[in-house]
Amino acid sequence: MDWDDVRVFLAVARQGSMRGAGRSLGLSQPTIARRLAAFEATFGGPTLFDRLPDGLRLNAAGEQLVPAAESVEAAALTLERRRAAASPVLSGTVRVATGECAAGFLARCLSGSATTSLPSGITLELVESRQTANLARREADMALRHQPPDSGDFYVSRAGTFAVAIYGRRGVTADAWVTYTEEQAHYEPARWVQRQVEETGMKVALRASSMLMHLEAIRAGTGRGVLPCYVGDGHPLLERLSAPIPELAAEYWIIVHRDLRRAACVRAVIDWVKALFAEHRAVLAGVPERAPGQHMAI
Repeated sequence: MDWDDVRVFLAVARQGSMRGAGRSLGLSQPTIARRLAAFEATFGGPTLFDRLPDGLRLNAAGEQLVPAAESVEAAALTLERRRAAASPVLSGTVRVATGECAAGFLARCLSGSATTSLPSGITLELVESRQTANLARREADMALRHQPPDSGDFYVSRAGTFAVAIYGRRGVTADAWVTYTEEQAHYEPARWVQRQVEETGMKVALRASSMLMHLEAIRAGTGRGVLPCYVGDGHPLLERLSAPIPELAAEYWIIVHRDLRRAACVRAVIDWVKALFAEHRAVLAGVPERAPGQHMAI
């Protein structure tokens, strides 16, 4: 039996469609269909999924195979992680799952302006996601998150903290707010801005789902909003309208499956991330060392 067919079977079971399974595995829908058919043919008799108008659903025969398939998956992924950990080669791609703010920070630090740099053979792949990637299934090699996991076989290390403050366009009276969408009202920055709206009576000029949209709106003078200090302090068109807001400070933790912690490429990225947070600690905390009127840059 081909392990890739087992992997496709589980992906379809979890995603509920061939298209969703293809997205999760990085395979085309025809490839998913072909491999699923091969897996079902292995067992003969009826198919393992009910084909419904809105997707695929495991039937009784398919449900019975899931525990065994997951055992095969766990064993295969353990071997893959340990094979990766045994390689001493400092080349390849390391996939890091994190949020938009931290991803932007890491991306700008690849320019070479940082004292610490990645080995030239390593390609960093940043996956912007607020969902916790399944590190055991190698959906990412490591994650950079606000909170450490409650359980699991992970290496966890605190990276550092991003300060957040209010910013507006320099020289423009910002009498309205830029904040997140209603669907994101549970985000702590959105909740904090909503409290300001209720207390001051200022209106909301824009609701947008990403920090880049917020930055562009604030830069254009649409209104004021909260941004990471490393973004706002370094922008020549923005001015800070408040001190860093303690309750919005974003703490970050490095999370890696223990099997991969010793992999040469992953270890290099862990060390690089730690060095960046240490090197730019003052910038991230919103206390840059610069002369009056001089803008900092990372």
